[in-house]
Amino acid sequence: MSAFAASIKGWFAARHDRVGALPVRDQVEVGGARPVRLMAFDQTLVAVIVALMLLGVVMVYSASVALPDNPKFAAYAPTFFLQRHLMSLAIAFVVALATVQVPVAFWEKHAPLIFLVSLALLVLVLIPGIGKVVNFSRRWIPLGIMNFQPSELAKLAIALYAAGYMVRRMDAREEFFRAVMPMVVAVAIVGVLLMREPDMGAFIVVATVALGILFLGGVNARMFFLMAIVIVATAAVFLYFDDLRRARILAYLDPWNPKYAQGKGYQLTHSLIALGRGEIFGQGLGASVEKLHYLPEAHTDFLLAVIGEELGFVGVATVIAAFFWMTRRLFHIGRQAIALDRVFAGLLCQGIGIWMGFQTFINMGVNLGLLPTKGLTLPLMSFGGSAILMNLISLAIVLRVDIENRALMRGGRA
Repeated sequence: MSAFAASIKGWFAARHDRVGALPVRDQVEVGGARPVRLMAFDQTLVAVIVALMLLGVVMVYSASVALPDNPKFAAYAPTFFLQRHLMSLAIAFVVALATVQVPVAFWEKHAPLIFLVSLALLVLVLIPGIGKVVNFSRRWIPLGIMNFQPSELAKLAIALYAAGYMVRRMDAREEFFRAVMPMVVAVAIVGVLLMREPDMGAFIVVATVALGILFLGGVNARMFFLMAIVIVATAAVFLYFDDLRRARILAYLDPWNPKYAQGKGYQLTHSLIALGRGEIFGQGLGASVEKLHYLPEAHTDFLLAVIGEELGFVGVATVIAAFFWMTRRLFHIGRQAIALDRVFAGLLCQGIGIWMGFQTFINMGVNLGLLPTKGLTLPLMSFGGSAILMNLISLAIVLRVDIENRALMRGGRA
């Protein structure tokens, strides 16, 4: 009997040792008292993000290497945009490493303050002498090492604010004025400031993120659709009084019309030509013709067209699959957090997933001729310092949520 008791005691001791090695709640504090185990993170998600960024580096260089032949960029070296892109990635990577150390509780506590800071920057960029004007749009604040675009911060800020707002107003989700109207006002203020730049693409993304978080947070469907109608009506009014955006929509409907082919439909027609030339396997890396001053902004808004021309349908399909998987994974991490009763973290992850997925959809839709032209970059890949910075900060927050989720579960699985 004593031998049997000793064996039972040894079995429990061995089991305790195995359980003790797992990231369980009593081993790690997620509120900030002690750091979580940073080894327990989603390595596949990180690998997909890094792969997209590396492909972006190659394609940005390919799309921009011939720009110095244009008199507009005659003073630049062939590697100018590549160097700037690598510098932006380096800065964003360092900031992302710091961000992943910050507990999610910090973002929940300071979400309203971050939203107010984003509003202040959106106002600041409109002040002559501070905001930088490029192509008739005042969207950037020069910071020396990069031009910061406040609209990129606004996308993360609205996700933080909406997630925090839904947690604070859980008991008011069925009452319109208590649950929806304050968010309508917040989105309307951001929208007015963005349309003053003007940056309608960013406004559409911000509004979609806010609507998505409200819907996922459990707002009554009738209230949700009423808010959607208000936002769509607001955008329609802006379009009615904005000749430039209205001309873009008309050009999108008939880009090959001689009236638009050399004007507002020029980018779209050459994007379609580039994708058509790529066929199945592409013309080969670096062999794009459209990037040779035919397709404007090839290294930013129309990077996918260069990918299609050089890497073909296979390259474009691979990029689409990678973004689809990444967006799906962001939503999965969000659902996992909600299942652990971490509603703010879950809604924030899903809001970031909406941002990444929807902006990718718009950029690809524009390149493929499915949507009117918008000034939105391809996340993680296109040239643009502030966009890359905010993309990586947002994804670092999601990784932190995943790390804390794993710290609250046995074995690190949902």
